[in-house]
Amino acid sequence: MLTRETLKTLKEHGMRVIIVTKSNIVARDLDILREIPSIVMVTVTTLNEELSKKLEPGAPAPQKRIETICKLSDSGIPVGARIDPIIPKLNDNEDDIARLVKELASCGAKHIVTSTYKAKPDSLRRLCKVFPLHRAYWRKLYLEYGEKIHGYFYLPRQVREEILRKVIEKARIHGISISICREGLRLSNTNTLSCDGQHLFIYHPIHQLQHNNKKDSRGVVKWTKSWNIA
Repeated sequence: MLTRETLKTLKEHGMRVIIVTKSNIVARDLDILREIPSIVMVTVTTLNEELSKKLEPGAPAPQKRIETICKLSDSGIPVGARIDPIIPKLNDNEDDIARLVKELASCGAKHIVTSTYKAKPDSLRRLCKVFPLHRAYWRKLYLEYGEKIHGYFYLPRQVREEILRKVIEKARIHGISISICREGLRLSNTNTLSCDGQHLFIYHPIHQLQHNNKKDSRGVVKWTKSWNIA
């Protein structure tokens, strides 16, 4: 109920809201989400349920998250997806990415945010413990050949570009805007007006009302500050 009470408070103060979640219970708050400028970004890293259980223990099954995206979209709430993080050998298969993006598009997702896994020693150890077959590969790829940026080990630039281009191309096919997050890359076809999806506010049912009523003396739309709820 914490999210619901937070949404009520933000509504009282005229705030816009971007919710980033893996949970399917966000649809419980549709009544409030319809009444405030809001966007929901649902993280779906894979459609493979067995992989998801290992990679995201405790999170709802991928299909439940897909159903949530469908429900939000059908109710008029602007919704997008985060395919994040993408990890070599786990969820970077091009056919799997194609199926995932197609599923997201069919449910009405309007935007995708994607990025590759950035390793820290502790998180990499945990990952290797769950997926020991890839331990040597990841350690070499990240720790020997990767780039260290702000305390994180990034994949080699060429590998990052190859992985991310798969998602960019599939999103382009389905007409979904896409942005990449914290990669330090300039890739073509990231056809988006914002990184986090805030350009989707214009699709919210009450946008036009606020657009008409909240203008300054020059006729410029005046927006209140946005809040991100993760």
